[in-house]
Amino acid sequence: MKKKSLDQSAYGGVPGLKYVPYLGTSDGVGGGPLIIAFGTILAIIFAASTAYSGMKAGLTVSAGIPGAILGSGFVAACAKKKGILGVNLIQGMSSGGEAIASGMIYVLPSIVLIGRKISFIYGFLVGITAVAFAIGVSNIVFNYLIVTQHGTLKYPESMAIAETMVASEAGGESLKMMGVGFGIGGIITFVTTQFMGWCNSMITFSSKHFYKWNMSTEVNPMLLGIGFIIGIDVSIVMIAGTIFAQFAVAPLLSYFVGMAGSSFTVWNDASVQLNQADTNIIVSSYLKYIGAGMMLGGGIIGALKLIPAIKQSIAETVIARKNSDGKNSDKFGSILLLLGTILMLVISFFFARYSIAITIIGGLLSIILSFLFVIVSARMAGLIGASNNPVSGMTIASMVILTLIFAICGWTNTDYIQILLTFGIFIVTAISVGSGYMQTQKVSFVIGGSKKQMSKYYMLAGTIGTIVVVGTMILLEPQLRITGSNPPFGLPQANLIAALTQGIMSNKLPWVMVIAGVVLSIVFFMLGIPVMAVALGFYLPASTTSIIFIGALVRYVIEKVTKDQDLAKQRISSGISLSSGLVAGSSIIGLVGIFLHVFSAIKEKTLVGFMASNEMAWILLVILLAAVMIPLFKIKNSHLNQRKDVNK
Repeated sequence: MKKKSLDQSAYGGVPGLKYVPYLGTSDGVGGGPLIIAFGTILAIIFAASTAYSGMKAGLTVSAGIPGAILGSGFVAACAKKKGILGVNLIQGMSSGGEAIASGMIYVLPSIVLIGRKISFIYGFLVGITAVAFAIGVSNIVFNYLIVTQHGTLKYPESMAIAETMVASEAGGESLKMMGVGFGIGGIITFVTTQFMGWCNSMITFSSKHFYKWNMSTEVNPMLLGIGFIIGIDVSIVMIAGTIFAQFAVAPLLSYFVGMAGSSFTVWNDASVQLNQADTNIIVSSYLKYIGAGMMLGGGIIGALKLIPAIKQSIAETVIARKNSDGKNSDKFGSILLLLGTILMLVISFFFARYSIAITIIGGLLSIILSFLFVIVSARMAGLIGASNNPVSGMTIASMVILTLIFAICGWTNTDYIQILLTFGIFIVTAISVGSGYMQTQKVSFVIGGSKKQMSKYYMLAGTIGTIVVVGTMILLEPQLRITGSNPPFGLPQANLIAALTQGIMSNKLPWVMVIAGVVLSIVFFMLGIPVMAVALGFYLPASTTSIIFIGALVRYVIEKVTKDQDLAKQRISSGISLSSGLVAGSSIIGLVGIFLHVFSAIKEKTLVGFMASNEMAWILLVILLAAVMIPLFKIKNSHLNQRKDVNK
């Protein structure tokens, strides 16, 4: 009978060199054409869905667990001989596609936001260069972070993925629950304005009188699933940021701008009188810049907090390399590192027609910053997991350094800003891949998979993910340009990067609001409140953060109502699988719907009557909550059932 869980030694207690993997061997090979084919499909799906959800909500979740669940189902049905090693490679490829999107969404859309078009060739070259570079750098610290630090660096998400793979091999309901979630998310998204437009999915409340405020909730299965996955701790801080923005700062700004004389206009729109500005204008022209300042402050604070980790990581890497006897050298990783470095320098020389100095300074600085932050990112995955990795903080810190150098050198027009953003794409993609790759390699180490084979499959998945993400954003360019109170995509990080770079270059950034946001971030930091979570809640539309909070609230209720701890763990585990399905189903169907709208295959519909009412959206929300909670509360305690069977 197969073991249903990992040995305790997988979590530590023995030196990494003496650890015996789940399969008893440390170099198991489980690839093949079928594994590559299915892994490619999942890399495409998770790259596209993560790009969609990340641009929508500014949040992404690791694809390791859903990849492991789907991989287990596929291997059981079509490739039994590959076993858990095949599943391991599939989850690795799923993570590779997702990691590309989790990085690129931070900066790549900024090119559209500054009024330029995304080049597929540039995007693809920069993306695969970042993947190769990140894998190469990560392999330098592999032996230290994975083997030497076994048990010290916990890699929490890696262990969750490994446990999922082991449990799925012995049998389970994870795949079924994920299928249920995919169906729920797909159907509800299909009937709403994101696809066919048959039902209103937006619940809105507002007041336009003395105390002006605006609140809304989008009935979105993807966002509800993300809320369930991230939990109540993060989501409650986000919704606090939203409440602070919508019910304190916005009404206060509305009150004072109402006192302005008739000769005063909104600072960035001379056609609108200041005393006539409604809540939407207050939010888009003033509130969002305060939120951007909060995100900037949070990013810089996060980067400063990482200085000890940077110093420790570099020092430990140097010591580990000095003590290496060369037996564990990775030629493939070394080739990728050299190839990534050379390709980045070649890409930099494309900009030599503007200035040879920009080629040297920009290229070398991008490589140095990426090298440092990839090591830190790989280590942070071992501490808090890839989903919680402060990629935004490292990216913002890197972009501030690059932007200030560009401004000092006088490279300030739009051409130079686009070059700056190109360097930023390389940095953020490398940081994201470094975290996801090391998390995947930890899974492989625990199970007993081949490190070299995982490197090759991850590189393949990263290449595929780059094609998908860049292609998706090019197709979605018209949607990315839409602004307003509830745009199709929130793009919080990309908007921040675009506003920051353009504002510093032109010196037209509304610094009063930005500095106010930075001061608020410092205050929240001093109070011990997670700054970036508050800033995201402050910046994102209320319709996004409120449904994320509802999803987290569902998880919280299930945990509190279920008194039996074993049963509660089963329900939450199944809920995460179901939520992964919600995210995948809703984002894929939503993405298809947007593509069809962009290419006019589906005509826009103007809802009228009951179908356009708040009541319709409320009904849709009740249906969504019931569809999620009923399957979870139907789950009974498997341990209790086993005891009953024994007694019989």
